[in-house]
Amino acid sequence: MPEDAPLRMALIRQRYTPYGGAERFVARALDALRSRGMEVTLVSRRWEGEAAGPTLRCDPFYLGSLWRDWSFARCVCRLLARQPFDLVQSHERLACCDIYRAGDGVHRVWLAQRARAAGWLARLALRLSPYHRYVLAAERRLFESPRLAAVICNSHMVREEILAHFAIAPEKLHVIYSGVDLAHFHPPSPEARRAARQRFGLADAPVFLFLGSGYGRKGLATALAALIHLPREIRLLVVGRDRREGHYRRLAGRLGVADRVRFLGPLVEVLPCYHAADALVLPTLYDPFPNVALEALACGLPVITSFKCGAAEILEEGVTGYVRDALDSAGVAAAMADLLDPVRRAAMGEAARARAQSLDSETATRALIALYARLLPRRPGPRSAKLPDFSAPSAFPPQPTDSP
Repeated sequence: MPEDAPLRMALIRQRYTPYGGAERFVARALDALRSRGMEVTLVSRRWEGEAAGPTLRCDPFYLGSLWRDWSFARCVCRLLARQPFDLVQSHERLACCDIYRAGDGVHRVWLAQRARAAGWLARLALRLSPYHRYVLAAERRLFESPRLAAVICNSHMVREEILAHFAIAPEKLHVIYSGVDLAHFHPPSPEARRAARQRFGLADAPVFLFLGSGYGRKGLATALAALIHLPREIRLLVVGRDRREGHYRRLAGRLGVADRVRFLGPLVEVLPCYHAADALVLPTLYDPFPNVALEALACGLPVITSFKCGAAEILEEGVTGYVRDALDSAGVAAAMADLLDPVRRAAMGEAARARAQSLDSETATRALIALYARLLPRRPGPRSAKLPDFSAPSAFPPQPTDSP
């Protein structure tokens, strides 16, 4: 390999969709690495839209989720055995990677949290599920693989969970928050706020935002139940994708809050949602670190979330947000009620934006590339690959904000 050859890296994600937080991280990571002179190849089963740069497709035939994940892992590991990459970073549970980003957290912890909200029959199904048994085994092979050089944890919560459940050296675990684009996600001007509220047909009453796909995991049932304890003028915006949306619409009807909830479905551009809202409510059963929490803080919104959300560790109770149990609808409602005071809401909004200032995308990018630089000399193969320029300008160029 020539001495000035760029660092060659494979980045693995089974499916890219613009709606998922993990997928958006992958997209930003690709832009970040390429802008700093790294040659990045995306290895994926499929993606929506056009992928910038080289791609390798692994899309073997499958039936069902277990066969889907197993066949993709098998295809990728065979492909990588024939490709001369300096580093392989996976966002899937594969034992053939050098770096794993644990964006999905620890599966056994998720199953335990999911069981809390399930009936006995559903708990039994979880325990007996061949798919979950496969994921648990794949997760152990990954974390205890001798090839694995580093794990990127998006919260300290995830780091501690990995240490508690797997035989892995602590020095392999690196906490790097995802980071937020502070230029794109920002508090609205009065004009932008009015425009956003008009777009969604909202009056001047306080509006809470629930944003996330997979309503069961994200805690929509708790958020809906919390509305029962709040004044009738309060509104809840629900943004995201869930194949059981009809179930949650019916639940809102049974709770008597259907007229106070707006289901907007999945949106590629969510900035107007933040600008229309007064706070984010996300009482998630389990979430390693949702990007929406960072985006909400950056937009000046206090965040209400749960103890099993990694974002809880960056919140200060009553200052930038509130942390409650995921199934405690009354506790979530009490936190929401605190934010009905406009003076308190404004003060917490300012504190939220200030907290986000230290969690910008550039900081996350530099931390990632510094990790790659430390790992490269330890990998077999080319030693002369050119490292990226650490002084390069931000890899996440500001996106244009929405006009009023």
